[in-house]
Amino acid sequence: MTNQELQILKNKYDIIGNDPALNRALEIAVSVAPTDISVLVTGESGVGKENIPRIIHQNSPRRRGKYFAINCGAIPEGTVDSELFGHEKGSFTGAVEMRRGYFEEADGGTLFLDEIGELPMATQAKLLRVLQSGEFIRVGSSKVMMTDVRVIAATNVDLLNAVSRGKFRADLYFRLNSVVIKMPALRERPADINLLFRKFASDFSAKYGMAKVALTEDAAILLRKYRWPGNIRQLKNIAEAVSALESSKMSPGVDKCVVDADVLSKYIPKEEPNLLPATVQQQDKFEAGEREAIIRTLLQLKQEVDYLKEVVESAGLGRRTSVAIAPPMPQEEEVEWQEDPEEQVIDDDGPEEMSMKEASFELIEKVLRKHGGNRKAAAAELKISERTLYRKLKQMQK
Repeated sequence: MTNQELQILKNKYDIIGNDPALNRALEIAVSVAPTDISVLVTGESGVGKENIPRIIHQNSPRRRGKYFAINCGAIPEGTVDSELFGHEKGSFTGAVEMRRGYFEEADGGTLFLDEIGELPMATQAKLLRVLQSGEFIRVGSSKVMMTDVRVIAATNVDLLNAVSRGKFRADLYFRLNSVVIKMPALRERPADINLLFRKFASDFSAKYGMAKVALTEDAAILLRKYRWPGNIRQLKNIAEAVSALESSKMSPGVDKCVVDADVLSKYIPKEEPNLLPATVQQQDKFEAGEREAIIRTLLQLKQEVDYLKEVVESAGLGRRTSVAIAPPMPQEEEVEWQEDPEEQVIDDDGPEEMSMKEASFELIEKVLRKHGGNRKAAAAELKISERTLYRKLKQMQK
């Protein structure tokens, strides 16, 4: 893009600044707009990420379609599926009528999903499906529906780190970040800080008829030295506060209010290291939800150990039998390359005692007889998948 084209774009979307990183982000947005390639916008809160999807939509073939901007972090977890994919009448308490979700409403248009990292894991799976095939299902329905929507996502967190912690799906991450557009933090573009302050002060003056605030050189230096953890949003708030409290109503011959560093310093917050995005302190090794999950898992393991002890003792394996429990495998999905860890009994009573595997086989036979050979019911009682039960039955036949 030429400098003139870039400036026209900035004027259209009220974007202030000449930083190279900002210009590069805008150029990429215009370049990818004619395509349907996935775009992930990254950057700290308050840097203006919302401008990028609007630019992409307005410069794309979908510009005549609908555009929705959705803050995923602001939607309660219990209603996020309904908001995105819609629901049928009576599908849950309060669903008094059928509702179309954003993916249905935006058919032929663009969806901007801000704070994508806040989506629940179950919703992430449904989002991946609609991105790959255009298919979705309303809550409470079994009918597969189709939509043609371009999704632009944004995040202010490190999604790759969230993937490593199990908080974000890896397949969804790689599906979204075909093109990454990084919006620079305000402290990374210091030459634009005073320009932005003047713009906000001028807008405030024109709106309320107040004298326009002008900064002395030492005040301008103070602005540039501050790290701006809240970025452009914070700068705008401070510019408006200074304009409201330091300037006065315009009068003949008075159209400017000069503010020096001493006055401005009253409006600049004291540096708080734990508020700066670059130096976030992790106060605990585990988050509250992770701690609760660990505690639940430990309690479940204890129950399973107690149950196995009862089975072993009832089978006459002795009183001093101890069981080595292998690390738990994921219970939600069991893929074929996952094999059951060998379970062994450390028996102090002698070699004539039954092995743990034999005890497991006896338990399986007992539960199968109880349910009349129904493998699904037996697997449910044994708390294993049908695939695992089938594999153990094959081992029993050898």
